[in-house]
Amino acid sequence: MTSWRAEEFDLLPRSVLERWSSFGSWPDQTYFPNLVGVEVEELRRDYARMRLPGRPELNQPQGLMHGGAIATLIDTVVVPAIGTAYEDPRMFSTIEMSVRYLGPVRSEDLVAEGWVTRRGRRVVFCDVEVRTASAVKVATGSLIYIVGSPVEGADGPAAGDGPAES
Repeated sequence: MTSWRAEEFDLLPRSVLERWSSFGSWPDQTYFPNLVGVEVEELRRDYARMRLPGRPELNQPQGLMHGGAIATLIDTVVVPAIGTAYEDPRMFSTIEMSVRYLGPVRSEDLVAEGWVTRRGRRVVFCDVEVRTASAVKVATGSLIYIVGSPVEGADGPAAGDGPAES
């Protein structure tokens, strides 16, 4: 899958890339992004691309992908985009999310690109585009996240990467 925006963002230092490349693969616990099946494809500073493989369990009865699955992809893709800018683990979560559905998805993987548009001391603004694997834009999103202070003693990419992140 060709990215639409990745080249606009800086490459990550190896240590940050290694820390965040396992996002979504928590060994001790299954969290919602695992259940839905979101997969990391590319990470850069303030940018992430993820895939949501299409499967029947994500559909509504009419055979189209459920809007909640698409919203989950939108909300999840910005987590590493936000987190890659911090040297130490931090808690963060969604405080506002707007989704625009542009077209139906039937039996196809989705690819989302999420990026930071503005970063304050505690508040981060993000945008997302979601396309089918055949490059048809099907949704967009705008999100606002709140970011906490560094978490002492956390050993993962960010203490908010699991259940506290939304």
